[in-house]
Amino acid sequence: MTQGRKSPSAKNPADKSAAARRRKRRNGILVLLAAAAGGVVGYLGFAGDSDASYAPEDVVREKPIHAVHEMGGGQRIPFLPAGQPQPRIDIPQESYNFGNIGANAVVTRTFVVRNAGEAPLTIARAFTTCGCTTADISARVIPPGKVALVKVRFDAGFHDTRGQMVQRGVIIENNDRNNSRAEIWVRASVGTL
Repeated sequence: MTQGRKSPSAKNPADKSAAARRRKRRNGILVLLAAAAGGVVGYLGFAGDSDASYAPEDVVREKPIHAVHEMGGGQRIPFLPAGQPQPRIDIPQESYNFGNIGANAVVTRTFVVRNAGEAPLTIARAFTTCGCTTADISARVIPPGKVALVKVRFDAGFHDTRGQMVQRGVIIENNDRNNSRAEIWVRASVGTL
């Protein structure tokens, strides 16, 4: 799913490890500097992230999608012809644990979907795995190098889930041939009150 870029100079494991540490340190410094300047929104990436920040102007907000629990058939995925530039979906953080929440709590989390490819990434359809979960995606088409934001909302009181550990997902069907069905997951431990 999330794949880091490989440095051309990183030929052995020690070089790769050193390159990854330099990247993480550089990106961490850039995020802190940008946050201090007030002009860039950052998110924490996982190991392997090659770029852990985005500027507000990188967020695409055209033709948003509201994803609900709708399991019926969707549109045909508009794959691009092989042999030409392709999109590549990259979700730096694919899951989040809300931890302990109340039986009627409504919690949200925003995720980033980046197009790390060389052609527009098109979301053909998005849906959730349960009626208690919805997602708002800021754009249907993401140009190369740009991002869309996915705000996931989980309503613990929608069903009686008291005392349970629940996991809910958002499925994003898109035109990346190598990952045409990307997933984002949230989980929570729902209390009894």
